[in-house]
Amino acid sequence: RVQLVESGGGPVEAGGSLKLSCVASEYPHRKPSMGWFRQAPGKGREGVAVIDGDGRATYADAVRGRFTISKENAEYNAYLQMNSLKPEDTGTYFCAIAPGGWDSIDRWLLEPFTFMPPSATHWGQGTQVTVSS
Repeated sequence: RVQLVESGGGPVEAGGSLKLSCVASEYPHRKPSMGWFRQAPGKGREGVAVIDGDGRATYADAVRGRFTISKENAEYNAYLQMNSLKPEDTGTYFCAIAPGGWDSIDRWLLEPFTFMPPSATHWGQGTQVTVSS
């Protein structure tokens, strides 16, 4: 079955950097979409960055220019390089894998649980990022 494991989170001071990694055990569809989402205490899950099967990336306004998403199709791995971190970036970061083949996956940022087919979308358990001021 599909399992995703995130790593790379931890405490960091404002202005610092972290790189998150996501490793998927398998996925039954070629060239999947992958995404990073985060959830702060008491808030809903929000999209951070998504990347489609052809490598086109889309970012939330709050992180554009500071974060970079990348992936390896052959290994179903995804990464999130986070620079110039701010205290408001604090939260649990989740990786997800979903089918590819879309004209645009921008809406996945806004609809984490409803844009992609739930039966074909898989989530990791999350990794905590804490940015101190």
